[in-house]
Amino acid sequence: MKRMFLLFALFNLIATSLSAKVSVKNIVYQDGETSLEGYIAYPEFKAQKSAPAILVVHDWLGLGENPKMRAEKLAELGYVAFAVDIYGKGVRPKSMEEAAKLAGYYKQNRNIMRGRIAAALETLKSQPEVESGRIAVIGYCFGGTVALELARSGAPILGAVSFHGGLDTPNREDAKNIKGKILALHGADDPFVKQEEVESFQEEMRKAGIDWQFISYGGAVHSFTIKEAGNDNSKGAAYNPKADRRSWIELISFLREIFPKPKA
Repeated sequence: MKRMFLLFALFNLIATSLSAKVSVKNIVYQDGETSLEGYIAYPEFKAQKSAPAILVVHDWLGLGENPKMRAEKLAELGYVAFAVDIYGKGVRPKSMEEAAKLAGYYKQNRNIMRGRIAAALETLKSQPEVESGRIAVIGYCFGGTVALELARSGAPILGAVSFHGGLDTPNREDAKNIKGKILALHGADDPFVKQEEVESFQEEMRKAGIDWQFISYGGAVHSFTIKEAGNDNSKGAAYNPKADRRSWIELISFLREIFPKPKA
């Protein structure tokens, strides 16, 4: 109860202190011969010239309004946020079937998945507004899987956060490569991420000696942060406003931990 009170106090502080003006732009970048197009949001700097940065990875529908909105919210808090593109410039699924096929391709080809997010990381690090040594990654659904794979690849990031993402990997031994902290935010009633997968992930983290947290939200299923998922839990994917709000508060607390303000 005390923890929840402190978290809501943090949320209220954040809500009343948003003053940073935000600039946004599209960025075309490359992974080998494949062109990708991401969306970057950054605060209009005053005293400081650069800031910690966050990769934001989309769900299986590709780079759309939700990850862009999340990037803008993070920029309002003073971070540079890059909503990345895993699928490729102009590649946006037009149906759930097409989305499942695309996401499935990258899940079955983790090296290609890692290559796409690594290209986004290098693009973000090259931006003049970014403190290149202070970067994290967050992801939603499919993007949560991508975020965890970037961490498992040994990328020099300070943290990785999965929102209702897949937790499995064919490369469990790669957890030993993780350099930052891990936060997994999970719907307790998610039918797509089975309890066996949860337990396997937790054992993977324990065995590798990772600094990790796993938080599950009662009454929440898959896609609990995505309003377009509707409100019918029986479908297995549905928006849950409480879980959305609480998980965002957890994210901000996590970011403040991994990106402490420099001492004066």
